[in-house]
Amino acid sequence: MKNKRKTTIKDIANVLKITPSAVSRALNDNPRISDKTKEAVKKVALELEYQPNQLASALRSGKSNLVGIIVPKTNSYFFSTVVESIENELNKEGYNVIITQSNESYDKECRNIQTLLQTQVDGIIASLANETIDFSHYEKIKSKGIPLILYDRGENDIGVDYIGIDDYESSHLVVEHLVEQGCKRIAHLAGLSQTRIYKNRIRGYVDALEKHHLPLDTNLIKESNLTLENGREKTKELLKLPNRPDAIYAAGDYAALGALQILQENNIKVPEEIALVGFSNEPFTSLIRPTITTISQHNKEIGKLVAQQFLKRVNDKNWKPVLNKTILKAELIVRDSSKRK
Repeated sequence: MKNKRKTTIKDIANVLKITPSAVSRALNDNPRISDKTKEAVKKVALELEYQPNQLASALRSGKSNLVGIIVPKTNSYFFSTVVESIENELNKEGYNVIITQSNESYDKECRNIQTLLQTQVDGIIASLANETIDFSHYEKIKSKGIPLILYDRGENDIGVDYIGIDDYESSHLVVEHLVEQGCKRIAHLAGLSQTRIYKNRIRGYVDALEKHHLPLDTNLIKESNLTLENGREKTKELLKLPNRPDAIYAAGDYAALGALQILQENNIKVPEEIALVGFSNEPFTSLIRPTITTISQHNKEIGKLVAQQFLKRVNDKNWKPVLNKTILKAELIVRDSSKRK
C-alpha cells in the first residue's frame, strides 16, 4: 500500500489561491493577516490533515518547545513517577517532552543525546546510565549552550544543575534502624560502585557500621545491577557464608524482592532470622507479605524541582547563578520486613 503524501503549506495555498508565505503567516497568527484568512487557512489545514514540520519550525524560530528526558529504565516506578511529574510541570508552560531510555547502556545514552540534539530540543533532562563513566557526550550539550539538568544520578560528575536525595545519609538511616532492631551482621546488596549514587550508599553503609562499632566484612558487600535476579543470586551467595548475615540492606527494591524470594524459599523467617530493607519505595513493597521496609526518594518532588530548574534556565538567558544542586533528605519507611521490636 502506497504511503499517503504529507500535506504541505503549498497544498493549502493552492486550495485558497493565496501564497505559501501568507499561509505560513496565518498559521503563526501574524497580525498582518486578517482574521477571515486565518480562519480559512485553519479550516483547510484541518481538512487536509496538515501537520507542521516541528524541526523546520524550530530551526526558524530557535525554539521547539520540546524537552528531551533520558531515563536509565522505564520499568522503574521511581523514574516513571519523576518523568510524570516533570511532564506535568512543563506542559503547564507549553512544553512537550520526548522520553528516551538508555537501558543502562552508555552507547544507547550517546545515541539518545544525538537524536535529541538533532530534534532541536530546548533542553535535556537526564539520569546517567550505570555504564556511563565518560561524560564527553554531555559536554557536547553544554558546549551548545543547551540547558542540561541531571537528576538522581550525576551529582558532581559533569558540573551542571542536579536534583537528588542524600544517598550517603540514606544508608545511615537504614543501618541505624537495623542496629536498633538488634542486627549485628548487616549485608549490603550494593549497586555498581562506579555510579556515584551507589558509591555514596556503600560509603554511608561502611561509615554507619563504624559509627555503631560493627566490624566491616567485605564478604557482606555484593555489587550488581540490582535486578530481581541479581538479588536472588547475591542472596544465595550470602547464605553460603560460614557466618551468614542477620540483615540485608539492598540498594534497590527489586534486588530486595529477589532476596526475599530466596529467604522464603529457604524457610528463613523475615525479619526474625534475617531482616530486610530495600530502596526506592516501589509500589509492590507495600503489597507483598511481609511488606518491605524501604527508602522513599521523593519522586514527585524531584520531578517538580527538575522542571522548575529547567524553566529558570530557559526563561532567563541572563540568569547565571552558581550551579544549583538540590539534595533532599531521604525518608525511611519502616514496614514488617525489618521490624523485630
